[in-house]
Parts: sequence; structure tokens; C-alpha cells
Amino acid sequence: MRGALPNSLRVLLTRQMLICVFTGFSSGLPLYLLLNLLPAWLRSEGVNLKTIGFFALIQFPYTWKFLWAPFLDRYALPVLGRRRGWMLLTQIGLLLAIGLLGGLSPRDDIGPVLWLAALLALFSATQDIALDAYRRELLAEAELGLGNAVHVNAYRIAGLVPGSLSLILADLLPWSQVFWITAAFMLPGMAMALLINEPVAAPAAPRTLREAVVEPFNEFVGRAGVRDAMLVLAFIFLYKLGDSLCTALATPFYLDMGYSKTDIGLIAKHAGLWPAVIGGLLGGLWMVRLGINRALWLFGVVQLVSILGFAWLAWQGQQAEIGAEQRLTLAAVIGLEALGVGLGTAAFVAFIARSTHPAYTATQFALFTSLAAVPRTVINASAGWLVEGLGWVNFFLMCTALAVPGMLLLSRVAPWNVHHPARYPAGQSIDQ
Repeated sequence: MRGALPNSLRVLLTRQMLICVFTGFSSGLPLYLLLNLLPAWLRSEGVNLKTIGFFALIQFPYTWKFLWAPFLDRYALPVLGRRRGWMLLTQIGLLLAIGLLGGLSPRDDIGPVLWLAALLALFSATQDIALDAYRRELLAEAELGLGNAVHVNAYRIAGLVPGSLSLILADLLPWSQVFWITAAFMLPGMAMALLINEPVAAPAAPRTLREAVVEPFNEFVGRAGVRDAMLVLAFIFLYKLGDSLCTALATPFYLDMGYSKTDIGLIAKHAGLWPAVIGGLLGGLWMVRLGINRALWLFGVVQLVSILGFAWLAWQGQQAEIGAEQRLTLAAVIGLEALGVGLGTAAFVAFIARSTHPAYTATQFALFTSLAAVPRTVINASAGWLVEGLGWVNFFLMCTALAVPGMLLLSRVAPWNVHHPARYPAGQSIDQ
């Protein structure tokens, strides 16, 4: 066991993992801009909450990106290759969209702001398709766990730019300058796209658009069989369901428990981010030794148990007085849940990557990640209704129960004692 960590660290300090840092940062920056910076800008410019809430609809490209993913599998741009060309094009689009956004006035130009923000989301989702496909083709099967954990962590850390740095700058500079400074953080990703190479011996592009659309689904069902394919899709849908639903109304829950907005802002920000980052990194390192299957079991248990922390906090009821002890309790509950999210997500994303076929990486990866996003975008909308009917304690117990079916499916989709050998080495075509 002593030699495992140094070996894992050697795997971490490689060119492939450095590329995963850049892919994660480039992917996370525009999404967190839409989630954090855009609402703050709109509100500070006097836009009403109803209109700001409507802006949530611009995130639809993240859920439906599998519809145009076949185009990225089928067509390569004239320069840089099939993956790098789309990376650079979308990153240029993101840099311009982010920078130009700050030059508009939300009070006078809310229509153009909406359309430009929607274009930004479209570029961001399309960039994700190219980045995910490149990362899957770059990493060998044994590197999928750690590589995707590094990507997810860099993704989260990117949120500190629009969610923290840009907001601080907004108190010192005009919004137009803030948005261009934020846009400049896309430059490292653009440099990466220019400096890296396409994966060695990458699979040939589908010959026709029809092949790009139909074959990814035919291949997946043909490889696994109809029954097992449905089990894999059910697992992707269910594995994060309970965890996702339990945090859908996290901020209202903390307020109902008696915590102030300042408590929530300070504690949730740090107790939620860093344990998730540490959990994701440790999860990636442990997966080098454990393998993806066993990591899904072990990390899934942590993910499930962490939901019970919220049930325990709710069972204590509203706090009459908030002191150091109560704040530490909140930090512990949030930190445990974030650790479970970091571990579980690291294994889950690695499983999704392993489930794709190198010849149809963009389409299959987009399909699986879109399916995984459905609970967050659709089912979480019922959280308020459920809390009103069940109460907080029973709601969190129900979320714990919803995490069980995904765990039960592990015996079929990722058995504990089954090691999945590398079906397709990184960058190798199925014809080789």
C-alpha cells in the first residue's frame, strides 16, 4: 500500500493529466459564468427576479447537446483536426460572446443580452462535446478514472473566476471591463488547442452524417445487448438521483434551519468546494488502484451515507441560536456531502467515458451526460412540492432511498469482482 501513492502520483504528473486540467477549466468557466456572474450582473443592473429566473432556460443546450454531437463526430474543420478544430472554434466564440456581453445594457438591451447569453450556452455545450471526446480518445482505459477526476476538479475550480474574482472586480471596474477580463481566462484553453496533437491513430470519422447519427446507438445496443444497454442507461440516470435531489433546495433548507445568509455564503462556499475537489482528486488516485467498478461501489456508499447528514440536521430542527457549534455542524454536513459528490462524480464520469466507443465518442458521451443531467434539470423541479408534503426529514430520507436503486444496479453494470480490460486502447481504431 505504501508504494501505491507514489505510483499514483507519478500517473498524476503526466502530460495527459495536465491536458485534463485545461479541458476542465475551459469547460467549467462558461457554465459558472451563466450560473453565478450573469444573475449577479442582471440584478445589479436592476433587472427583476422574474426575468432573471427566465434566463435559466438558456441552459437547455447542456441537456440537448447530443442532438448535434453527431456533426462533431462526422465533420472536421479545415485546420487542427476533428477535435482540436471544434475546440478552438467554440473557444473563440466563447471569448467573444463573454466579452461582448458586458458591453450591453440589461435595462435597455435585455433582448440582445438574452440571445447573446443563449449563444454563449450553445458554444459552451458544443465545446464540452469536443473536450469530452478528445479526453476519451486521449486517455488509456487505466487513466480514465484519474483523468476524469482531474477534469472535474479543474471544472469546479474554474467557478472561482466568475463566482468570486469577477464579482470582486465588479466593485472596482465597469462591467464591460469585468466581462473582457473574465473572457481572457478562455485563452489558456485556446493555447492548449493549438499546442496539443490529435490523439495518435484516432478512429476515422463516420463516412456519412446518417452513420454518425444512427451508428452510435446501434453500436451501443449491439455491444451490450438490448437488456444490458437499458440497464446501463438506467444506472446513468439513477446513480446521482438521490444526491442531486437532496441539494436542490439546499439554501432554503439552511435558512429554515435558522442559518443566516452570511453563514450560508461563507460556510457553503468553502465547505462545499474544497471537500469536493479533494474528494475528486483522491477518488481519481484511488481508482488507479481500485479500478472503476470497485470505486463506484465504495464511493457510492459514501455518497449515499452523506445524504443522511442532511436528514440528521433536519431532525435537529430550527436552531434558536447560531453559534460556533452550529456553524461547525453545518460545515461538517456540507463537507461530507461535498466529499461524497467528489468521490462519486469521479467514478461516475470515468464509467461514462468507459462506456463510450472510440469511433463515436462525441455522440455517445453527449448522450450519456445529457441523460445524467435529466434529474438535475427535470426531477429537481419537484423538490419544493415534495418538501411541503413530506417535511425536511422525510424528504431527505426519501432522497437516501432514491440513491439505493442505482447502487443495486452496480451488480449488473459494474460487478465488484469483474475487471474490465481495455477494450480499445487510447486513440486506437476499432479496425486495428
